[in-house]
Amino acid sequence: MYKDIDFAKLDMERKKRKGYLEAVFCESKTDEEIIKIFQTFYEANQNVLGTRAAKSQFEALKKVFPDVKYNERGKVLTLISKEIDRVGEVAICTGGTSDINVAEEAALTAEFYGSYVKKYYDVGIAGIQRLFDKLEEIKKANVIIAIAGMEGALGSVITGLVDIPVIAVPTSVGYGSSMKGLSALLTMLNSCAEGMTVVNIDNGFGAGYSANLINRKIEGK
Repeated sequence: MYKDIDFAKLDMERKKRKGYLEAVFCESKTDEEIIKIFQTFYEANQNVLGTRAAKSQFEALKKVFPDVKYNERGKVLTLISKEIDRVGEVAICTGGTSDINVAEEAALTAEFYGSYVKKYYDVGIAGIQRLFDKLEEIKKANVIIAIAGMEGALGSVITGLVDIPVIAVPTSVGYGSSMKGLSALLTMLNSCAEGMTVVNIDNGFGAGYSANLINRKIEGK
């Protein structure tokens, strides 16, 4: 069943069908459209996740829903009306501080859908000792998200060191020849390290969602 609100048809039974609620991609939507979408899900007693949200959209929403939260770094909105049952562990690693925007989107997505998250930021291969210092902690997770721009080698390095599923996320961080993340994407796609899968450039949401599926399946949820 979907709810037709004229400009959008909202999948109200996605959780029943797939196990997880629909997310709202906020980019290019008007404040009025965002409010109406959030209101429809909220009235159905559903938690709401909004990605790629502008601060102005958050400010408009907050006038209607005082409890709405906004992570400005990750551009993520959350409106929680039902307690979230979290299990397991997802480790999120970034090559550099500049990749944190995408990492926060991934972290908040995984948390929203029911995973505990631990963050290991700025552990890139340019100073690989930073990764080695945290490696034993990282290996305790059920699944790892490796996020990197530039040449995008972090995913391959981590995958070569662990026996855990790794989801690699290329970011659009880098100088001219990085081609807005294409170089990192191609590096990750061409990796010879077994056990790594790759999502699209800057797709923190996709990585967080997939990591949560793997984590919860391992935990028997």
